[in-house]
Amino acid sequence: MAKRPIFIPIGKYEHLVEETQIEFKWNPGFAPIQKKKNIEAMHEAAEKKGLFPLLEISTKSKVEIGKRLSAFNLKINTDIGDISIESAFQGSKVFEGGGPFTDIYKMDSRGAKKDERVRESGQLIGFSFFGQEWPLVPKTAFYDWLYLTALRPHQDYLARLFEYKGFTDIEFNPAKSINCQARACALLVSLLKLKSLDDALRSQSDFIDMVSSDSFKQEHSAELRQGQLL
Repeated sequence: MAKRPIFIPIGKYEHLVEETQIEFKWNPGFAPIQKKKNIEAMHEAAEKKGLFPLLEISTKSKVEIGKRLSAFNLKINTDIGDISIESAFQGSKVFEGGGPFTDIYKMDSRGAKKDERVRESGQLIGFSFFGQEWPLVPKTAFYDWLYLTALRPHQDYLARLFEYKGFTDIEFNPAKSINCQARACALLVSLLKLKSLDDALRSQSDFIDMVSSDSFKQEHSAELRQGQLL
């Protein structure tokens, strides 16, 4: 058995995204067919709890829009052209031992994620994206900003996202990762419900102010659920 989160857009300023853990039978293995089986198992378990329909946001999604909204496929417009969210995120990392390694911007998503420099340059201390510095706290702020900025122009996608109760990413393991494309998608829908997406993306400070209280709430509610004080 395994547990993975579903991210539900709430549409309240004090609570933008709800994270609900779903337990389901895990199919081991790295083959795409195994991951698709896990998506189906997770969504079936969620439906029994009244959480449906759900949209898988990853390259393994069976729905085309879910594939297109993967950070590997979704692109953000920059001064050097369109680059994938994954390449933008990895290339903007600043470590104690170096960075940002902006040549990563021109790599494909898989190459960017596997670049040795993002693994061997010491502790992550922040992000620098075309001269704009981003802090590590709130924890997912920079990643979420990249994702929402990239997706905002795609009005055809945005309208369709309201069809779904929540969003999943079978590749995301909260025990190993912090940033999640499914959570970013839920955040976007929540801000759309509030008609506040443009306000949130008006400036870096506006974005951080809008998401920070919800990030704090989510972080500490997770600690309480786990019985931990970090």
